[in-house]
Amino acid sequence: MALVRPHGGRELNPLLLKGKALADELQRARSLPQIKVSSREKGDLIMLGIGGFTPLDGFMTRADWEGVCDGMKMSNGLFWPIPITLSTDKAAAGSIKTGADIALADPDNGEILATMKVTEKYTIDKAHECAMVFKTTDPEHPGVKMVMEQGDINLAGPIKVLSQSDFPEKYADLFMTPAQTRALFESYGWSKVAAFQTRNPMHRSHEYLAKIAIETCDGVLIHSLLGHLKPGDIPADVRSEAISVLIDEYFVKKTVVQAGYPLDMRYAGPREALLHALFRQNYGCSHLIVGRDHAGVGSYYGPFDAHHIFDEIPEGSLETQPLKIDWTFWCHKCGGMASARTCPHGESDRLLLSGTKLRKMLSEGSEVPAEFSRAEVLKILRAYYASLQESEKVEVKLSGHSGR
Repeated sequence: MALVRPHGGRELNPLLLKGKALADELQRARSLPQIKVSSREKGDLIMLGIGGFTPLDGFMTRADWEGVCDGMKMSNGLFWPIPITLSTDKAAAGSIKTGADIALADPDNGEILATMKVTEKYTIDKAHECAMVFKTTDPEHPGVKMVMEQGDINLAGPIKVLSQSDFPEKYADLFMTPAQTRALFESYGWSKVAAFQTRNPMHRSHEYLAKIAIETCDGVLIHSLLGHLKPGDIPADVRSEAISVLIDEYFVKKTVVQAGYPLDMRYAGPREALLHALFRQNYGCSHLIVGRDHAGVGSYYGPFDAHHIFDEIPEGSLETQPLKIDWTFWCHKCGGMASARTCPHGESDRLLLSGTKLRKMLSEGSEVPAEFSRAEVLKILRAYYASLQESEKVEVKLSGHSGR
């Protein structure tokens, strides 16, 4: 059997230029008007470059934005759950004519990341986007905050990507493109592949979810977010080391691939779960593991809203399907990991695990129960927390489902 097709049913559509085309466009880009992109837009741009957002050819138009917000469908009918847009301030937008070419620059170091032909300039109702995508307009929600702080004018148009920023150098073999993961899966003879989305080091519940998937699939892609996180989250290099030791010590060889992708978290809960499934389809994954409160934050979403949303989208919207898994926990009576579907015992027998709880215990120097995480993983994480200066420490608060 073959791997799932890229989203849209055709070939991967990476927008990153190479060779002479890249050199020529870089030369041309230096003479173009520049705007700096945000951190979120930078991640989106690099995903467009590597083909992670196939089949998009750039940033969305107003008709696309409206269709995606209101019905998760672009103007051409393509399923898409979250707007992929570029914004700037009124002054910058006023100096750019429709039809003009501009250069898009890194927000941190000014490197030119892409060129863009501006086909449309438009304003949006930011609160409406937040209400539809995040199901809230609460300014404390990190995704809402991100949208409300973006520029007042959106720019639409096709892009040519000129750089992957420092992701390939910083993360080396961990940073894999969709073409690379697909080639690796094919070399292993895999066709049924489950993606495990993570922004945390893996505790025992995560390990259990991945092993459930391995029982029914050819293999699992443990796919770590490499972009921007919340303060107090564990950096990608530390997460990668902790995941690597877990794979080496507790998984059968060639059943797991660890890789990373360049996006920032949006914390859009159910809608982000759909986006995660969509771009994992481009990476060659037939399934996405969806557990409790996928891509959630605080108490904005029900624990299994991300399960339900896959049943609400039109049939055929995605080839990648969810592997829906109930609450998982350590049960003292069962003597091991279990789920709400397999364990008959009460809450007093259950140790509920979450990445937030683990970070809180480690940041406070508290004892971590052996049932929570593997000793080899804890050794790496304790060393990281011990290396932090007082000014680098962030109080980790338990809220929502992670506080249970």
